[in-house]
Amino acid sequence: MKRIPFLPHECELLLRLLEMNTVGLLELGADGPRPRLREAQLAYAEAAAELGFSVAYHGHPDPSALDRRDVPRMVREALADVPDFLECQPSMVLRLGPEMPRERTVMFNVHLDTVSGWEPSRFLDGRFHGRGAIDAKGPAVALLAAVRAAAGLLPELGRTTGVLIQLVSGEEGGAMGVFGTRPLLEQGFVGRLNIFCEPTGSRLLPRSTASMTARVVVDGLDSIDDRPGGGHNASVLLGFLAQHLAERLSHRNDGIRVCVAGLRTGPLHNRVYGTGELLLNLAYEDSLDGRKLEGTMEALLAEGLTAFTEKFRGLPDFRLTAEEAESVTRLEWLKRGLPALVAREDPWAESVLRAADLPWVPADEPSFTCDAIWLDRFPGTYTTVFGPGDLGSNNAHAQGEFADLADLEAYAAGVARLLRHFTRATNGQS
Repeated sequence: MKRIPFLPHECELLLRLLEMNTVGLLELGADGPRPRLREAQLAYAEAAAELGFSVAYHGHPDPSALDRRDVPRMVREALADVPDFLECQPSMVLRLGPEMPRERTVMFNVHLDTVSGWEPSRFLDGRFHGRGAIDAKGPAVALLAAVRAAAGLLPELGRTTGVLIQLVSGEEGGAMGVFGTRPLLEQGFVGRLNIFCEPTGSRLLPRSTASMTARVVVDGLDSIDDRPGGGHNASVLLGFLAQHLAERLSHRNDGIRVCVAGLRTGPLHNRVYGTGELLLNLAYEDSLDGRKLEGTMEALLAEGLTAFTEKFRGLPDFRLTAEEAESVTRLEWLKRGLPALVAREDPWAESVLRAADLPWVPADEPSFTCDAIWLDRFPGTYTTVFGPGDLGSNNAHAQGEFADLADLEAYAAGVARLLRHFTRATNGQS
């Protein structure tokens, strides 16, 4: 079957989920409206219960779980500043049938939190519109359609073969899954085969980048425009460092991708700003490369400061900045130490996926960052990203996000085939 048609109640469920504002607090800030994540998860669980799913877990981790070096600073700060930060962003795990051994379980991970920019939901001419339509409320409902279809053909599903669905928060906003996906995995909600439902064009992507965020801070003295040499010119210094770091980091050929994310000093024309910051987001494909990148970034920053001093120390208006550039500049890490999911050979899992007639993303096509990173090198498992649509073409994280019903139905058919062949393989059927 090429497509599994959505039933009316499945379309209604998706529209209902799209109507719920589930923007995470990292997107909106402490004063923003509380996300309706718990309500969305309960609505989904109610629909899943009709297929035999039960709630295996619904809650949030203890704050101590976020006392780690690899937890992004913005998460730690939000946890300290927002009393109900974790309580209003829970995660849920649904289980089909009784608990099964890992080798007989397939796990699906889908996030119900979204980026900001909520839009009214609607279904028009075969297309769902609204925040989360493709990333990732549409895929979440397609999962239920797939299980509905597969269960009618597979009496073993939920009896000798287990299905887990993780409905997580904390995927968007830079949280990197540290209070959603990772705690669930550490509780043992893992399958032999693990599918992260992110847009890949309904192709298998068994790898995921991670990223680190560096903040270069200049903390010097301001000055008036009539005496520009009397202060530290953060605008000139950070502008120079932005170009230096962008050029030097981009010359690497180890899969590092560089995003010069922002430079901020001040808005007025009649003063010299002595303080400011430069943000860089650095994506990497292997955890070892990420660890090496920390040292590289520190060395390149030092090199840039030296080059700036040599270039500007002879100019009176910038002499102070040049001579004291190193002392007024520091590097802070807002995010680092995260793993990256590297594709690993697994003949058994790959044979199941080939039997399901699911295509792979070519090895030379870039991957992206998602919560799948937390299953890198996880023993006895195979992990891949697999979802309908495209992050760019479907306007995920942008105005006008949409999901075509035909794509969701085709994805549901792919998941149903995966469930069929996983069930056959775990039950020793050819």
